[in-house]
Amino acid sequence: MTNIVILTGAGISAESGLGTFRDADGLWAKHNIEDVATPEGFARNPQLVVDFYNMRRAEAQKAQANAAHIALAELETLHTGAVTLITQNVDDLHEKGGMQNVLHMHGQLNSALCSSCDHRWPVARDMQVGETCGDCGARTARPDIVWFGEMPYGMERIETALSKADVFAAIGTSGNVYPAAGFVQMAKAYGAHTIELNLEPSAVVSQFDETRFGKASETVPAWVHDLLQT
Repeated sequence: MTNIVILTGAGISAESGLGTFRDADGLWAKHNIEDVATPEGFARNPQLVVDFYNMRRAEAQKAQANAAHIALAELETLHTGAVTLITQNVDDLHEKGGMQNVLHMHGQLNSALCSSCDHRWPVARDMQVGETCGDCGARTARPDIVWFGEMPYGMERIETALSKADVFAAIGTSGNVYPAAGFVQMAKAYGAHTIELNLEPSAVVSQFDETRFGKASETVPAWVHDLLQT
C-alpha cells in the first residue's frame, strides 16, 4: 500500500476567494506582518491583532471548498493506503470539502488559545481581547495561530509521516516558509516520489521529481484520478 503525504498552502484556498500574502488588495496588504502575525505585535496592540483575525475568520466562514479540496477528501476515502494531509492554511476548507483528518500546522482561525495553560476552545464568531479561559480562568486568550517565530504544531507527527511516505505532494505552496519548505527534501531523503502542483513554480521547485502547473481546481482532481487508477 502506498503512503501519501500532502502539504497544502494558500494556493489551494485562493480559488475559494481567500487571499494570500502576495495579493495586492487582500487583508495582508493592509497590515505589516510584524504587527499582526508575531507575538511581539500581539503584545504591542492586541486589539489590532484580534480585529485582524476576526476579519480573516469572517472571510473564511463565507468561503466554500473548491474542487481541489473535494478531490483530496475523495482520495482520503478511496485510497487503500495512508493519506496524511498537512496544511499551512488556517481556514477550514479541507474540512468543508469532506476531509476527516487534517493537521493544521499553523493553527486554526476557528480556535482560541490560552497563552497561560495552552487550553483551546472553538470560536464561532468574533473574539474579544482579554477573553477568559474556561480551564484556568486567566484572561490571556489569543488567536490559535502559529505566528512567525513560533514552533508549528505537530512537527513530530509530520516528521514520522514524511519518513514513511512513498509519495509526497505539495499543493499551492510558495516554498518560502520554513519548516514546511523543507518537507520535500526530507521526504526525498527517505525515498519518496515528490510532486509539486502549483499555479507557478515554487522557490523549491528544483527539489521535486514531477511538477504539474495550473489551477488547483484542475490539477488536483486530475492527479487524484491518476492515483486512484493505479
